[in-house]
Amino acid sequence: MSSQKGNVTRSRPQRHQNTFSFKNDKFDKSVQTKKINAKLHDGVCQRCKEVLEWRVKYSKYKPLSKPKKCVKCLQKTVKDSYHIMCRPCACELEVCAKCGKKEDVVIPFNKEPEKTENVENNLRSSHRRSCRRNENEFVPI
Repeated sequence: MSSQKGNVTRSRPQRHQNTFSFKNDKFDKSVQTKKINAKLHDGVCQRCKEVLEWRVKYSKYKPLSKPKKCVKCLQKTVKDSYHIMCRPCACELEVCAKCGKKEDVVIPFNKEPEKTENVENNLRSSHRRSCRRNENEFVPI
């Protein structure tokens, strides 16, 4: 009835109100779902970030099985789902990696901090502490 021609507004509230919000990991506790939920959407504009977060929230996000072709450099280097550009091309042109528009990127790409954190997590705690001590000792003046 709401799609009738000329019927712009509804006069009544929603008939069945949801009592619980949808949980995408309620029945699917797989490793893939955990990785998707933990993924950081960087290098995209605000609108694209919201779209990707909606896809994750309602279990519509599908990760890539193999790399896609970048529309700028034409190499198979796109490793993020729903993106059209690889990270280097998007950084160089300062555009959104998903829609390709020149808008403000919410979280810019950064590769160096992720690598250092992963290296530190893989080390034993005693070795990690000694590495941090060595870094603090050799601070240039």
